[in-house]
Amino acid sequence: MAWTRGWAGRGLALLAGLAAGLAHPPFGFVPGLLGYALLLALVDAEGPRPLRSALFRGWLAGVGYFSVGMWWITEPFMVDAREQGWMAPFALILMAGGLALFWAGAALVHRALKPRGMARILVFAGCLAGFEWLRGHVLTGLPWDLPGETWAAGSPPSQAAAIVGAYGLTWITLVIAAAPAVLARAGGWRGKVPALGLAVLALAGLYGFGAWRLEHATRPRPGAPMIRVVQANIDQKNKWKPENLGAVFDTYVSLTTRPAAVQPAIVIWPEGALPAVIDELIAPGSPYAGRLRDAVAPGQTLLMGANRAEVGPPEQGVAGQVRYFNSLVAFRREGEGLRVTGVYDKHHLVPFGEYMPAGELATKVGFRSLVHMPDDFSAGPVSQPIAPWGVPAVQVLICYEALFPGVTRQGAAKSGLRPAWILNISNDSWFGGGSGPLQHLNIASYRAIEEGLPIVRATPTGASAVIDAYGRVLPGARLGLGGLGVIDAPLPSALEMTPFSQSGDIGFAVMVLMSGLAALAGRVRRP
Repeated sequence: MAWTRGWAGRGLALLAGLAAGLAHPPFGFVPGLLGYALLLALVDAEGPRPLRSALFRGWLAGVGYFSVGMWWITEPFMVDAREQGWMAPFALILMAGGLALFWAGAALVHRALKPRGMARILVFAGCLAGFEWLRGHVLTGLPWDLPGETWAAGSPPSQAAAIVGAYGLTWITLVIAAAPAVLARAGGWRGKVPALGLAVLALAGLYGFGAWRLEHATRPRPGAPMIRVVQANIDQKNKWKPENLGAVFDTYVSLTTRPAAVQPAIVIWPEGALPAVIDELIAPGSPYAGRLRDAVAPGQTLLMGANRAEVGPPEQGVAGQVRYFNSLVAFRREGEGLRVTGVYDKHHLVPFGEYMPAGELATKVGFRSLVHMPDDFSAGPVSQPIAPWGVPAVQVLICYEALFPGVTRQGAAKSGLRPAWILNISNDSWFGGGSGPLQHLNIASYRAIEEGLPIVRATPTGASAVIDAYGRVLPGARLGLGGLGVIDAPLPSALEMTPFSQSGDIGFAVMVLMSGLAALAGRVRRP
């Protein structure tokens, strides 16, 4: 067909990716899901070089998709625009173009398999979902805005993540969204109606199951601890100026000590709340140590996102090397002092943001990570739940770690301790004031659905929220972008272990296997 050829087809491929990207929150243009159907039609189009054409069109669609989803990547470089601003456009180009290679690979494999009939839909979904899984695991992985996370967290369609996780929901979403591609093929309605009918039934099933699950949602149990989330609304550009440390500290303390109808048992400060190493702030003689102690009420626990330093053992008479960690530190007020009752060091660091791959080489050519530390952050041990005194066992996910399905499940299996909740502290001010923080809120909320655990998010500039085990923000328990204040809410109840928290991505593996069988069946010639 003429519209699939030449530059028209390439332009439509780019448009398909843009539409699919705009379907995600906060844009919420759900008809954009039809971009997957358009991409399937373009990849299947006949031409003189079908494999090369499919590869390029898949890449173009990926560029459109990731340009919408990842444009916020330019924001961190503008915090210090004078020194790092020049890198911003290169970062977006490299990020969108690099991630688009996964879509290019999916399109190439699909076209090489040459599936026939309705099998094309299942094969396409299996190829793209499989490469999205690779995107979440290759190198350090970056599963930002998986197609399965298109649905607003807490909505009926999102509830399927409790069974098959975000990757399984990606496969289901792609099967439904790609089905209208049959309309682009020649022939009558006889071969098209079954595909469209099954897609409609699958969509109805997705909504029906989710509505039933939400209708039978477990009610909160009495006696839950009261928590306070502090959002100080301190812009990243001003936070790290040395002269602003006192003002930043005073803002967090004043919000922490704000009167409440019920005194919070747990107070939460976001990732890297204070622009200093916590060891220096609480050291004897520090003017901040006593003020921090007085901000925490007796018997109360402060969970603070903090930058932490640790000196390694000396080697051959030389002083040990200082390592820095992006951490959460639990402080409990006991008598006249603060006691550290738990520490979590971020395990999954952000490349280029918290550490520089090939660090020595990168430094020589003028690149360095964006951390405001003398050196890159070091990775902590594999993520596991912690249980500070007086706090229900919690799985901490710092910023980027909330993107990855299964971290909480794996930590519980490794430690033998299932947490009662998930805490996501994040410095979303890096993402600017656009869609990035809202996308992050939606993505992180899927971890609650998958695990059947509530999740609490604390960010410095928004969006902070208390979210139940179904991915829904509690009424009145959210502070939006640019908000200054606190959230006081009881900790929502945990559910029984979900199918996903028990079996992980087994359901997704079965779906990809189905796509593989469809590819084989589609190649069998009828007599």
